[in-house]
Amino acid sequence: MVNPLSDGFARRLPKITDWVFDLDNTLYPRHCDLFAQIDWKMTDYVARELGLAKDKARIVQKQLYRTHGTTLRGLMDEHGVDPHHFIADVHDIDYSPVPENPVLGDAISKLPGRKHIFTNGDVEHAKRTTDQLGISHLFDGVFDIVAADFVPKPAAEPYRQFLSDHDINPRTAIMFEDMPRNLMVPNALGMATVLVLPHPDSDHSAEGWEHQIDDHTTIDHVTHNIDETLGAVVRLISD
Repeated sequence: MVNPLSDGFARRLPKITDWVFDLDNTLYPRHCDLFAQIDWKMTDYVARELGLAKDKARIVQKQLYRTHGTTLRGLMDEHGVDPHHFIADVHDIDYSPVPENPVLGDAISKLPGRKHIFTNGDVEHAKRTTDQLGISHLFDGVFDIVAADFVPKPAAEPYRQFLSDHDINPRTAIMFEDMPRNLMVPNALGMATVLVLPHPDSDHSAEGWEHQIDDHTTIDHVTHNIDETLGAVVRLISD
């Protein structure tokens, strides 16, 4: 059962002109564990580049991720790693665990206005993922880590650049994201925010801190099922 839309959140929805979606673990459920493949490839990359045993590389990778927003940014800042080489390596994965999702596609197609993907991954990874979902054609564009000059969410700079590049008024925009800390800046800028969490009964690889909500006021709605939530949104704005 989808969480009911609060009155305040529901009143904002008819005014939304730009729908902004994170990619990984947002447009597909975390239990697909697609990102887990990338995660372990990043560990292997850290081990090779820094000459570490895999268990030590895992610890270093997670420290870089938490401190810098992405493992890549940490490797760039602390070790001078070439970001293009890193991206090509860690996104060489099997995308078949992501199922086609016509229900999601139908809901997104009925949203009025523009639809965007805003990801800490790159455009090619976004395309391969949305191709699997069957929804690539529904988006007006992808703002990726390269467009953000490799500055990742949750830093404020990429959000501001994204809004400027696409001429988006944050007061009429909404962001869907799986990590609470990545919704703090959108909320501060005036965007509506939706947190997409894993279903509590699903099996997946994630660290507890990734879903820790430090400030509930930065999140307008929480869902465990983006398909059902978007369906409810479509019904509300169509009435």
